[in-house]
Amino acid sequence: MKAAVFTAPGQIEVKEVAKPVIDGKNQAIIRVVRASVCGSDLWWYRGIDKREANTLVGHEAIGVVEQVSEDVKQVKEGDFVIVPFTHGCGHCVACLNGFEGNCLNQKPGSNGGYQAEFMKYEPADSGLVKIPGAPVDYTDEQLASLQTLSDVMATGFHAAKSAEVKPGDTVAVIGDGAVGLCGVIGAKLLGAEKIILLSHHEDRASLGKEFGADEIVAEKGEDAVKHVLVLTKENAGADAVLECVGADSSIEQAGQIARPGAVIGRVGVPHAEPKSNLLFWKNIGLRGGSASVTKPDKELLLKAVLDGQINPGKVFTKSFDLDHVADAYAAMDQRQAIKSLLVIGN
Repeated sequence: MKAAVFTAPGQIEVKEVAKPVIDGKNQAIIRVVRASVCGSDLWWYRGIDKREANTLVGHEAIGVVEQVSEDVKQVKEGDFVIVPFTHGCGHCVACLNGFEGNCLNQKPGSNGGYQAEFMKYEPADSGLVKIPGAPVDYTDEQLASLQTLSDVMATGFHAAKSAEVKPGDTVAVIGDGAVGLCGVIGAKLLGAEKIILLSHHEDRASLGKEFGADEIVAEKGEDAVKHVLVLTKENAGADAVLECVGADSSIEQAGQIARPGAVIGRVGVPHAEPKSNLLFWKNIGLRGGSASVTKPDKELLLKAVLDGQINPGKVFTKSFDLDHVADAYAAMDQRQAIKSLLVIGN
């Protein structure tokens, strides 16, 4: 089968590799219909993070179950499913408390290989999310939105949940990539009254407004901070801040634009710990991390997509087939695409 393989920084190749097989309990083989490139993939693509050469890549997909191990009861051959980047067992302390991204029973090396014609997923019973019907029942636009439920939409929603967004809140979103834009949707779903998106790019700002952002702050640095504060009650700052970048500077900025007692929902993959004591002096909470996917998809997000309440698939501004996966990475790396979709099957 064909699969995307990381060979060196800046180099992704499509190679013929062995098709995965069932070799244990609670496993499923998935025929991939859609996959995508994640912003976090760019860290190792750019050589900032280390990754072993000749490894399979990708951690976001939807597809059709081709085979399951004999013990699997919740999904069967032919089911159309969301394949999360998380691998929650469903019964450990982390999973039971809604933090499957921190599942205590996840096996090492579970992520990778989603950008391929076929992939293996476990634990199949507790992790996979069934989608009604079959891929042919959905338009390309709907399939794109369903694809976001494997990671980016769930991650944006996790930012809003971590920031404890509630009805009537003024929410600021730092980061206008796909996660930040889905964070706008997440804040809207939780009842935010005013959403302020910090964005320097016209196309992303436009999509943010379509998703529910009320105000766009295009300035940078101190000017951005001043503009956000003017848009909040008594110039005190936002009730909740969604940090969707991961840089030390964005955490610092989040603290500057948050009101005293606010909570920052942090989902940008960090590459340094914040050194400032600003959060302490303003009584600001900082929480967040790896998102849950299965739980929010089942409880809210899948229905919101199926009902047409949200359309997060619009974050995919370019699509590619698997043979052109290198172009999909390059498009995101060069900011020619907000997020790249991979059309693999049907």
